[in-house]
Amino acid sequence: MKQEIVKRKLYDTKAPNKSTGIINGESSNVLNWDDVRFNWAYPMYKNMLANFWTAFEINMSSDIKQWQKDMSEDEKETFSKIIGLLAFLDSVQTDYSGRVADYLTDSSLSALMTILSQQEVIHNHSYSYVLSSLVPKHEQDKIFEYWKHDEILLNRNNFIAKGYEEFTNNPSIFSFLKSVVYDVILEGLFFYAGFAFFYDLARQGKMNASSQMINYINRDEQLHVNLFVNIFKEVVHENPSIPKKELENFVYDTFYKAVDLEIKWGHYIIGSKFDGIDSKDLEEYIQFTANKRLKQLGYEKLFPNAHNTLPWIKFFEDIDNSKQDFFEGKSRQYTKTDDENNFDEL
Repeated sequence: MKQEIVKRKLYDTKAPNKSTGIINGESSNVLNWDDVRFNWAYPMYKNMLANFWTAFEINMSSDIKQWQKDMSEDEKETFSKIIGLLAFLDSVQTDYSGRVADYLTDSSLSALMTILSQQEVIHNHSYSYVLSSLVPKHEQDKIFEYWKHDEILLNRNNFIAKGYEEFTNNPSIFSFLKSVVYDVILEGLFFYAGFAFFYDLARQGKMNASSQMINYINRDEQLHVNLFVNIFKEVVHENPSIPKKELENFVYDTFYKAVDLEIKWGHYIIGSKFDGIDSKDLEEYIQFTANKRLKQLGYEKLFPNAHNTLPWIKFFEDIDNSKQDFFEGKSRQYTKTDDENNFDEL
């Protein structure tokens, strides 16, 4: 079933400033934060601004020394492949969020999507920043090419990219909603095995600056998931003719496939190579995370027996808790860089 979806007008003198619908509504496209439709939009705007950061804030000096002396070859390979994955996903996400914004009648949500896009650009810069600190340029280039040649990574990335392309090539209300489901999977599930690896390194006192960068990205992505979840629910609410059962079946089927892909990726990059993360625990943690995202979208658990088998991650996901070492409670200070203290410093 195709329900037409119309791009937002550049301006409309006959429409109110406060939108009449999240998509396919009327709006002047003039943004007055004191006159917006959704009461959650302005608090989210403030939270996204409060999260502002750049890669330049992170001093990579200690990570450079540890990369050369303390990291095993397995750890280096996994570190590099995860960065390659994140670089692809955030690049695609930057473009996708701009295309979503084109169809959001509500100017406040379009503004939030613009901030989201900027944050994704910052994420991508942070990967270049970290890699340029650790490896030669030719190796950095190779890492950014992983997604083209690594079969496991390519299959996983194609899953998201093709989901986005269905909406961008054939926009409709239903394909819009389906693309949002793919977004929640990208930002709320497909990063998390990789995040777990970085946080496990930090538990061992390794690559703390890189872990801090991941922490900042993790914090942003949680807000991004919340934004897209709100958009999903509002669009469903405002369009009662949407086939709810068909949408529900799509959500469960897509999450089931996504979990399978994420588990395969987790076994591939982590498996049983590292003492700090058990492969079975990681598998259940992925299922647990999928259940969380389904609940946010308004659906039942897909894996009712899954529990949080990696509870220590919470201390690294939380920007305040993660300032202290999980085991020893030692302060982990991250100095902002300047001309005297930059990421090239050894």
